[in-house]
Amino acid sequence: MEINDKFYMKLAIDEAWKFQFLTYPNPAVACVVVKNGELLAIEAHKEAGHSHAEVNALKSAYLKKHPNDLLKTINDSFLIHEYLIKNHNNFFNDCTVYVTLEPCNHVGKTPACANLLKELKPKKVVIAHEDINKEASGGIQTLENENIDVSLGCMKKEAYDLLYPFIKWTTGTFVFYKMAQTLNGSVDGAISSNQAKAYVHSLRDKIDLMMIGGNTVRTDKPTLDARYIVGRAPNIMIYSKNKIFDKSIPLFHVPNREVIISDDLFKLLDYNFVMVEGTYTLLDVLKQRLDYIVLLVSPKIRNGLNALNELDIDFKIIHENYIGDEKIIYLKRKING
Repeated sequence: MEINDKFYMKLAIDEAWKFQFLTYPNPAVACVVVKNGELLAIEAHKEAGHSHAEVNALKSAYLKKHPNDLLKTINDSFLIHEYLIKNHNNFFNDCTVYVTLEPCNHVGKTPACANLLKELKPKKVVIAHEDINKEASGGIQTLENENIDVSLGCMKKEAYDLLYPFIKWTTGTFVFYKMAQTLNGSVDGAISSNQAKAYVHSLRDKIDLMMIGGNTVRTDKPTLDARYIVGRAPNIMIYSKNKIFDKSIPLFHVPNREVIISDDLFKLLDYNFVMVEGTYTLLDVLKQRLDYIVLLVSPKIRNGLNALNELDIDFKIIHENYIGDEKIIYLKRKING
């Protein structure tokens, strides 16, 4: 493995993390195209049903050198495949393609990326992690059958962390905890910027279920919809032993929404993709059941509720990136130290 392979694969992994969870039920995937040492494209899969990362990257790479080409006007994934196969003129023969996940080998809502790469014949394809989906796997074999140089396993551990939510929600339940806080850990009052709120609403638009604590509902009287992006309001589970609530609270009046009031955490297992919004109290209740914690950290220092003295959880930072001035920290709970 060349040292440059890790450099370019890290670019791909970092790009994919920008769309983590937003591609549900698909995995977050990104692709980088390099031609004779020149970086031509860094692109990701951005939403289920839309073009995969390889298609976006190959299109961008081609347009980098042919900026006025007709391809610029084509957005349908099948049509992009067709156009590139007919018009590539061996453009990609001296390219190396880096992709965080094995190119898909089946036709679904979008065509098979492995077939497109097979036809474009890049010099080399570097893959971080094999596809765990049996229906989509086989891309490596398709490429190797065309004598394309394939390298598997570059930054595989980092790619696994990126892929982990997809692995969990395709085989059972993936639960992540979202919490907004200041630099000193305060969770009181209005913390997040409008940009960060829009991101959270984008997450709400994708999830199968949102869980929130009963005390938060009673105190804040929230709506818990996705209005910042005009998205779909998620179904709600209110975690509470006391089942009595003021039904005039806005969240009970969102159309086409199911609201469950329960203290039975096994109900979470009825769903594939669950987001919990809350503070330290609910985090302590759920700490053994969480896959990831997502912290939105605002660059402010405020008085207010901080971590509970009795809270004792060790985390591992999986990834960090930014939305505007706010940092998003993705954490995984450490097990057995």
